[in-house]
Parts: sequence; C-alpha cells; structure tokens
Amino acid sequence: MCQKEEKVKKLLEDLYKQYNSFEQYQRDPIIFPHRYSDERDIEIAGLIASSFAYGRLELFMAVLDKIFKILGDSPADFVENFDFERDLKYFDGINYRFNNYIDVIALIYSISESIKKWGSLKNLFQHEFNKTNDIKSALIGFVNELKTCVNNEAYYHREVSRFDYLLISPEKGSACKRLNLFLRWMVRDKDIDFGIWKEAGKENLIIPLDTHVGDISRCLGLLRRKSNDWKAALELTNSLKKFDPHDPVKYDFALCHIGIDGVCNRNRCDNCEILKLLGQDL
Repeated sequence: MCQKEEKVKKLLEDLYKQYNSFEQYQRDPIIFPHRYSDERDIEIAGLIASSFAYGRLELFMAVLDKIFKILGDSPADFVENFDFERDLKYFDGINYRFNNYIDVIALIYSISESIKKWGSLKNLFQHEFNKTNDIKSALIGFVNELKTCVNNEAYYHREVSRFDYLLISPEKGSACKRLNLFLRWMVRDKDIDFGIWKEAGKENLIIPLDTHVGDISRCLGLLRRKSNDWKAALELTNSLKKFDPHDPVKYDFALCHIGIDGVCNRNRCDNCEILKLLGQDL
C-alpha cells in the first residue's frame, strides 16, 4: 500500500470511529428497525425504512415516522395480516416526493405476499443469493419477486404511481443505493448493523453509493467513474477492500454523513476539510 493509500486508510478509520456512535445513528433511517428486537420485525422495518431513504434526510425521516406509527409495535404482525380494503385508510395522505400512499400500500402488500410464500424476506433473498453467490443477481431476483406480487393484482397495477421507484433493481445498471443499504443493515454483524442475514457474508456487500458517498470518494481518489451507477459502486467497493477486504462497507456510514454534514464541500475544494486533513497533495 502506497503512502497516499495509507493516509486515506488512516482518515477513513478515524472517521469510522468518530461516526460510530449512537448519537450519530439517531439521524439515520436505521433507527426505525432498531425500535424492534424480533428478527421478523427488523427485516420488514429495514426494507421499508431503506426504501424511502432518498432526498432530504429530515423530510423522509418524518414520513417514515408516520408510517411506523401505523405499523405499531410489530410491523411483522401488521404486514402478515395486511388487508387492502381494511387498512388502506390508515395510509391515506402519506406522500413523499415521487411516491404516494398507494405506493406505500403496494410495498407493504408485496412484502406480505412474499412472506406468505417464502416465510421471510431472508429466505427469499438467500434463495436468490445461493444460485450464484452474487449480490447483483440476488438483488435482481429479490426485487423481481417482490414486484411480481404487486403486478399480479389488477387494482395495484392500475393505481400504483411510482412503486417501482421504491424498489429499483440493478438489472439496468442502477447503483441501488437503498437496497445495498438494506443489505448492509441485515448482513453486517458489527456496530449498529443487525447481522441477521450474515450467511450472505459482509465481504460480498456492495457500498450504498449516493451523491454524498460518490463525491467524497472521488475527493479521496477512491473512485474515478463519473456516474453514480452499479459499476461505480463496484469500483468503490473494490477500492475499500484494499483497506478492509473482509468488511469494506463498514466505512459507508461515515462517508455518507460527512457529506451530509458538509465536511466535504464538492463545490469548494479549496475549502474542503477532508483535503485539509489529508494534505493538498492528494
């Protein structure tokens, strides 16, 4: 490892320790699945929370808070006993950017039907992962199964507005930040992540790549590709594997939140705190 890489690794490790605190995680959607102790509740809450984790943090956190108040003490019980005609009224008026309350209902319905068929979301994902031991292929199969449940129902097919946006597949090259975030929560068995799907192996995870993570990674020289797509997510993950081959996505939370906190200013590199810490030679 060259001197530049040693400096970047030290900075990442320092940031990882700095941001790995309960107070920091209060500002993250992972706080919603952390309300529960049953694995059934955790995986369902995790998929719902991660699906809405786009846009401004404070806005989607407020929407998620409304959704989880409806789901109550056990999201698993609510989802497994979900009835469209009976429960639709509870979500009326919940809208967030591209998605409306029918999309929320569609997501819950897709999870409900998948669990009836597979027993759990974990069983469905593991079935797909075991075919190839490849995260991308597993996510494609996972998403296709969830969407099939919705598309088979005429009233959903007719009314759903942007349900597809909640579950974007990597099939066409998307970075799939939110689904990779969900997998990080489920698979990693360290820090605040849950480790209840650890059979997939945290060494196989792909970094949840969004604008913040992409910008800071380019600033650090970890990512050259300009588009924030699946290829970029793989490139960044492989760069991080040089620092920790067994757990490359452990840096995800710090990378994301230093961007949210404005530590890395992509518009003013001359005023970037990260470059000041590393030295301008990077």
